[in-house]
Amino acid sequence: MLTGDRAAAWERRLYLAAHPVAYPLLRGIARRGPAVRVPGVGVVVNDAAAARAVLMDGETFRKDGPGSPAELWTPVLGPSVLLNMEGDAHRALRRRLADLFTPSYAAALCSRVLSAPLERLADRLARGAAVDLVDASRVMAGAVIGEVIGLDARDEAAYRALFERGERIVSMISLRTRRLSPPQVARARAVLDPLGDIAAASYAAGDETTVMGRMRALGLSPDEARGAAGAFFLTGTETVATLLPRLIALLADSGQLGRVAADPGGLLDRAVEEAMRAATPTPVMLRSVHRPAAVAGVAVRPGDRVLIATHNCCRALGPFDLDRPHPPELRRLWFGAGPHFCIGYPLAMAEIRLVARTLLAATPLRITRRAAARDVLIPTYRHLAVRSEGSAP
Repeated sequence: MLTGDRAAAWERRLYLAAHPVAYPLLRGIARRGPAVRVPGVGVVVNDAAAARAVLMDGETFRKDGPGSPAELWTPVLGPSVLLNMEGDAHRALRRRLADLFTPSYAAALCSRVLSAPLERLADRLARGAAVDLVDASRVMAGAVIGEVIGLDARDEAAYRALFERGERIVSMISLRTRRLSPPQVARARAVLDPLGDIAAASYAAGDETTVMGRMRALGLSPDEARGAAGAFFLTGTETVATLLPRLIALLADSGQLGRVAADPGGLLDRAVEEAMRAATPTPVMLRSVHRPAAVAGVAVRPGDRVLIATHNCCRALGPFDLDRPHPPELRRLWFGAGPHFCIGYPLAMAEIRLVARTLLAATPLRITRRAAARDVLIPTYRHLAVRSEGSAP
């Protein structure tokens, strides 16, 4: 099998393991045009330019109506967490949070928090041990998000436990989920409320070297800061933890791992962006229509649900290719666009860069075993073990 074919085959395997019914349907809808009305689903958008136009128009296509993310997250996180807001209130909160994760602050935070876990990872690779990148990525993601919410945790077991708390909530959701049932909301609140208490205590302490202290200094109310912490917890772990193993697998399967390792300063960010396009860590996005409009020629009316098939938009460019430029309409679409572009983007990139550089420094790497995860929201590996071929005997 050619290297490019191997990369595409494994990515397809991950999606089919995660969504054995929904994924073939999603890909089938992609062949029906840039936008198509699907009974029981809504208007599905398969074209990057049309998707970006929807995301940029926050007055027509909103996150706070029927079939939108608000129906899913408001019962769990409360009414004011960016994920479920629009209009003046959203713009005001977004302005106050604009300086929370500057690139320099995000890089410094990740460097400090990940120093010890990355040192242990590098040591294991240097000794020739097989390392499960799924587990390692969960540890890293748990460490960073623990720092964000103010959790006093300093060992890998605590980081894993924190990641697993978020996983218990995300596992309730599928591509077909519109809202959580009352028992599911109760289970989610049982996970989040103790973490919210920790975040609230960090906020009350007012230490501006902490993320929660920075929120207080930026003018967020206690409820807003607590809600933001919950939103960061839910959205800031799975994306990074699932992307890192897939990034290394895509580079290895496409024969590009050594090339990026030889020039991480010039190629790593490009590799990360292309891996995110191919993997699409946010397979779909939802919006609710608030006034009559059209999406790629399909008329929509108030109350309609718009499902942006981000994966279809991204896959239209072709399989993973480190040398393929991204057209403007596709640029970082997996992080959103317009008023809801992911505010945690600098933090995610800082974390991915640090972990990836540690792995690249251990090349040549060989994948020794892997398996796809089943019944998960974001397609990922159940395990992906690598060993450094250049390690000391």
